[in-house]
Amino acid sequence: MLELDKYSSLGAALRDALDRWPNETCLIEADREREKVRLTYSDFKEMALPLARALQDADFRAGDRAAIIMTNQSKWLISAYAIFYCGGVVVPLDYKLTASEHLQLLAHSKAKFLVIEYHLWRALMQAPEFNDLKVKTVLVTEAPLRAELGTAFRWEEFRRKGDPAFAPRKREDVACVVYSSGTGGRPKGCVLTHDNYLEQCKSLTAWYPFGPGVRYLSILPTNHAIDFMVGFIGPFVCGACVVHLRTLRPDYVRDAFVRYKITYVTLVPMILKNLERGLRTKFEGLNFAKRTLLHTMIATNKLLTRKAPDIDVSRRLLRQVHKAFGGELQAMFTGGAFMDPSTLEFFYGLGIPVANGYGLTEAGTSLTLNDLKPFRADTVGKPLPGVELRILNPDSDGIGEVAAHCRTIMSHYLDDPEMSMATIVDGWLMTGDLGRFDGDGHLQLFGRKKNMIVTEGGKNIYPEDIEAAFDGLQVKEYCIFAANYVWPAKELGKEGLVLVLRMEQNQEFTDSLKQEIEKHNRRLPDFKRVGGYLVWSKDFPRTASMKIKRTVLAEELGKTLDRSAITSL
Repeated sequence: MLELDKYSSLGAALRDALDRWPNETCLIEADREREKVRLTYSDFKEMALPLARALQDADFRAGDRAAIIMTNQSKWLISAYAIFYCGGVVVPLDYKLTASEHLQLLAHSKAKFLVIEYHLWRALMQAPEFNDLKVKTVLVTEAPLRAELGTAFRWEEFRRKGDPAFAPRKREDVACVVYSSGTGGRPKGCVLTHDNYLEQCKSLTAWYPFGPGVRYLSILPTNHAIDFMVGFIGPFVCGACVVHLRTLRPDYVRDAFVRYKITYVTLVPMILKNLERGLRTKFEGLNFAKRTLLHTMIATNKLLTRKAPDIDVSRRLLRQVHKAFGGELQAMFTGGAFMDPSTLEFFYGLGIPVANGYGLTEAGTSLTLNDLKPFRADTVGKPLPGVELRILNPDSDGIGEVAAHCRTIMSHYLDDPEMSMATIVDGWLMTGDLGRFDGDGHLQLFGRKKNMIVTEGGKNIYPEDIEAAFDGLQVKEYCIFAANYVWPAKELGKEGLVLVLRMEQNQEFTDSLKQEIEKHNRRLPDFKRVGGYLVWSKDFPRTASMKIKRTVLAEELGKTLDRSAITSL
């Protein structure tokens, strides 16, 4: 791989990678059973540089911001590289957000350029807030030739001849603005520098080195902090190959493992659990003799690999299982939410280790990762090289808030000095997560100090962002909390949201009000829905500017009521 210490920017490192491995395949894009694109590093360069030249001709300059709203595909990475080549700042937005949410974040980020898929651009143009869009230039991918694009350009035609001028950047310059939560509340734009990314890439590849011949299956969206690093930057600076799969249907995911001989993949806990359930169902369908033999081989594999994985031994013992995963799979990665230890143990028994990790968008990608020396299913691993962690104000069990100090921590939140100062104190990132270290230096997590939950799909859900969905509710006032924030629980995996209601004077809680709450709730995506409600008898405490004092209210609720006061929806 490249010696990342020699580089001052992502653009410079990626530029050298394209020249160092010109004939290696860097990117494969598959849609169901059909392969749409296969690019070598040389092909990738030839597609990106004319786009970079066109951006510069359109007055895109170093430091300008360009947002990308796309599903996983080659044009996402090509666009990002062209932006970095010009010295620009990438603003990756979640394509699953609504058009109104996209427009809010585009305004907040002050993006000058936008690269977006056709169906998403159509949705933006139909949104009521579209007329307020301040983006100067819009590039639309995959638009039909006669499609009405307004003032936007077709991405495929936005090209200029001639060599673009490479714009050098310094390590402390901004590389990306990444939003760590949804919208509707207070946008949290994490400002991440080139140094943040280069140091993160260096620490991750120190434990899990990539190289030519390695194939990484990209299932998470590229805008996700994890996949942006391990599904783009990491593989590219090592000469590896990224396989983009434009469907998440389980049968096509399984086929991709075999067809492309996948080496590594990152899965959110929800997908990993689905994969486990599918395998268990297949195993239970075996006849008695085959099932007995399988269990014997699994037990033997556990015995022989109890100290560390031995992929050669596992493949010999469980040949058919590994064949079903393509025969080249080295490990899977997961993080972002609670992962049931039994799931991790299940895969380890099959000789397919899952490296469990922990991180935040504010910390680049990962703070800890299991190095599998030895495999541990009950922790989120050890601090990565260069990462220092502390447990603040530990209780009698050694559990306290996890604080992190390293070069991967963001610079600040965009245009929010108050939140930045509360989150980064004397150079230490206050994670809001509760944890402790065991005797071997592994981090164990026990809950969250902050008013947030993390779904099985790896999404951060901030209750404040969801409250707008209940506008018009016929009560005096309301707010939403993460239940574990009000009633601290030293556990993960059972997190939920609760709606707190303050009724008007003499107002009764009726069936019609409950139906109204359920109606609002159904409008939200499944992973954002409130799980229950409770009625509070006092007015909410407020600041001089009439904002709810959430911390004070949470303390009052926790002291006065217990979880049994919550009525499920």
